[in-house]
Amino acid sequence: MKRLLDFERPIYEVEKKINELKSKVKESPELEKELKALEERALRLKEKVYKNLTRWQIVQIARHPDRPHFIDYIHLLFKDFIELHGDRNFRDDPSIIGGIATIDDYRVMVIGQEKGRDTKEKIYRNFGMPHPEGYRKAKRLMLLAEKFGLPVLTFVDTPGAYPGVGAEERGQAFAIAENLKVMLSLKTPMITIVIGEGGSGGALAIALGDKVFALKYTIYSVISPEGCASILWRDGKEAPRAAEALKLTAQDLLSFEIIDGIIEEPLGGAHNDIEWTAARIKEVLISTLPELLELPPGELITRRREKYTKIGKFMEV
Repeated sequence: MKRLLDFERPIYEVEKKINELKSKVKESPELEKELKALEERALRLKEKVYKNLTRWQIVQIARHPDRPHFIDYIHLLFKDFIELHGDRNFRDDPSIIGGIATIDDYRVMVIGQEKGRDTKEKIYRNFGMPHPEGYRKAKRLMLLAEKFGLPVLTFVDTPGAYPGVGAEERGQAFAIAENLKVMLSLKTPMITIVIGEGGSGGALAIALGDKVFALKYTIYSVISPEGCASILWRDGKEAPRAAEALKLTAQDLLSFEIIDGIIEEPLGGAHNDIEWTAARIKEVLISTLPELLELPPGELITRRREKYTKIGKFMEV
């Protein structure tokens, strides 16, 4: 059964009536006109609702329980995926999946965060919050890609790096910093796609791409709205207010030139048509890879470093 967000319930009620009418149309053809009018009404209502979403509502869509995960896109976008495990230091972290794959005629290294779907898998994947060994695995795969001349494609979907005591003992902050350093010196092209939630340094640790794109209903921010609300107003219930202040949607990010483009989603979110969304992602990847592959490593690194040093503005007061 389709799971609904609160603001989607009026749409669901109209769609429910449409389905009821459809079952009666065969017996009563005169209902065809009423059905058509109701379908037009549903479309207008959908367009109105999704055209005027608040930032908090976009946060909810980015976290929708039915939203496609990285593991879904692996199967839809790539062929011959071979998963590579472990950081060669401590253990394998299932919250980050990575490996070699083929997309069209391109052999690539694919890395992404995976939250898990049901309770058992969510626990196994640590709800998409990587430990230091997850980031070290990602770094190992990036360097492996550089060695064999493979472009790196990363997919961001995490509430943030795991903040537990064990993760801190094993060097969480250092692991993230090491990844940032490696990505800024990587001699192979890198493209990043935000597919859901991009939380703080936990997201940034695999996201310093030459090109960064975000799906339409995604968020990318230094802190979650709930975390921001707890700090600023000592009340997590102020999360909607914090979301507005953070300006964390794909549209905001594009206006700040933090991302390079927005990838369209079906009305209401990627979960409404996963295959269609995957096709749009593939179009962006296939159109972006050739221009990056033409650049010599030195120019690639120079452009990437300039890209990230330009973000933000200094103001004297």
